[in-house]
Amino acid sequence: QVQLVESGGGLVQAGGSLRLSCAASSGRTFSTYAVGWFRQVPGKEREFVAAISGSGDSTRYVGSVKGRFTISRVNALNTVYLQMNSLKPEDTAVYYCAADPNFASIAIFYRYWGQGTQVTVSS
Repeated sequence: QVQLVESGGGLVQAGGSLRLSCAASSGRTFSTYAVGWFRQVPGKEREFVAAISGSGDSTRYVGSVKGRFTISRVNALNTVYLQMNSLKPEDTAVYYCAADPNFASIAIFYRYWGQGTQVTVSS
C-alpha cells in the first residue's frame, strides 16, 4: 500500500513556474515504484504528463511539456517533483501523482493515486 500526497499547486501567470511535490508513504522501498504525473480538466480524460522510473534513470514526457517540465525524485525523501516552467494557460488542470511497480505512461496501469493539486495559469 502506498499513500501519496501532492502539494505545490496554485495560481501563476503565464510564463511563470511552479514545482509540484508528491510525497509517498509506503511499507515497501520507494525506489521499487515508478511515479507518474497526470492532469485532468473537467469533462476531459486524465492526461499523462510525465513519469520516472524507480531508480530515476528513465523519464518520459508528453510532447506538449517537453523542454518545459522536468520530473525528478529523491528516494531518500520518498518524494517526486515536477518542475514546471514557462507555464501556459492550457496547463491549467488538477495534477495527480500516481505510483506503481511498472513504469508506464497510461493511467490505468497505475495502482496508487494521490488526491490531486490544482494548478491555474492565468493569461
